[in-house]
Amino acid sequence: MKYRFLIFLLMGLFLTTSKAISQDPNFYIFLCFGQSNMEGFPGVEEQDKTNSNDRFQVMATVDFPKLGREKGHWYPAVPPLCRPSTGLCPADYFGRTMIANLPKNIRVGVVVVAVAGCKIELFDKANYQAYDSTAPVWMKNIIKQYDGDPYQYLVDLATLAQKEGVIKGILLHQGESNTDDKDWPNKIKGIYDNLIKDLNLEAEKVPLLAGELVNADQHGACASMNETIDELPKTIPNSQVISSAGCPARPDHLHFTAEGYRDLGTRYAERMLSLLGYSMTNPESPQTK
Repeated sequence: MKYRFLIFLLMGLFLTTSKAISQDPNFYIFLCFGQSNMEGFPGVEEQDKTNSNDRFQVMATVDFPKLGREKGHWYPAVPPLCRPSTGLCPADYFGRTMIANLPKNIRVGVVVVAVAGCKIELFDKANYQAYDSTAPVWMKNIIKQYDGDPYQYLVDLATLAQKEGVIKGILLHQGESNTDDKDWPNKIKGIYDNLIKDLNLEAEKVPLLAGELVNADQHGACASMNETIDELPKTIPNSQVISSAGCPARPDHLHFTAEGYRDLGTRYAERMLSLLGYSMTNPESPQTK
């Protein structure tokens, strides 16, 4: 029995050591989830189609046949980052701005799971099936791409990502479908707490950044929800709200233009850099160089 115990102990030490060796502490990973604005509205402008710096990576969360990406693998981050049919999103210029302002030895990776039009209930691990059962067919087709459970899908991919890097933060953009839902902050807290627990993270080291919806100054169709989003730090102390003021919107007043996504993504990065102890030394050039 004594020898068997020693064998198990040595095996455990070996596995722990192997994980520590393979995990790069300078590979900063950020989980991104939400609805259509986190997916990215279809259409990518020419200036956004290249990424000359492979320090900014995206994990393919589904297969991208035309781009040669396979689920679960890392690639230089060029849009679309979410799924083949999506477009530019806040995560694009978040990552570009991060590496433009971080030391050269640090890489940034994003993992994006988002579902257009969904309420936040879709990411509630205990009750997502009830919401899924009432979703329209077009939404169900998106959900199927995440094996019917976007929350667990995100956790599984995040677990895979942790083998290579360290999760440093979570980015959220959601709320249009929960407009006027005053309990939204509590629902977000439940999801955040589950992510922290299921991924064995330390909450004080993994901030949650939530972006506002299209602002009232752009005649946002759901701008009233920003008052509720702004209350999030009262519920989750380790959360920050990213202002959307001045970020240009599309004519539908629900989605941002490419310029709006660039602005918003840069703001997410500026806040995250500050939380990590860095400043925006290159504020005028979020492009990777």
